[in-house]
Amino acid sequence: MFPATRMRRLRMHPRVRDLVRETSLRVDDFILPLFVRHGEGVRNPIASMPGQFQLSVDQLPGVVREIDAAGIPAVILFGIPEHKDATGSDAYCDHGIVQQAIQAIQAESSR
Repeated sequence: MFPATRMRRLRMHPRVRDLVRETSLRVDDFILPLFVRHGEGVRNPIASMPGQFQLSVDQLPGVVREIDAAGIPAVILFGIPEHKDATGSDAYCDHGIVQQAIQAIQAESSR
């Protein structure tokens, strides 16, 4: 009979099996992008990304509750600074938009 040996080397070790298994996606594999900008009551739709919005920090608590209810475990924040400069100083400023968003999300998550 052919073959005399069964080629199982891709299934011998759990780590290798994980590498060659079929792709599967679960809710806990997702990261939701949030686009945050300065202002109050801002919820601007992003034309090139249906269902995504530019949000102000005061809008985040409601969005965080929706994300939590959907079971999505993580977000990635994209800050839209009020003032841009050559060094990107708003990105590392103590009161930058991303830093404010993190504080708002942490305050909502601790409730």
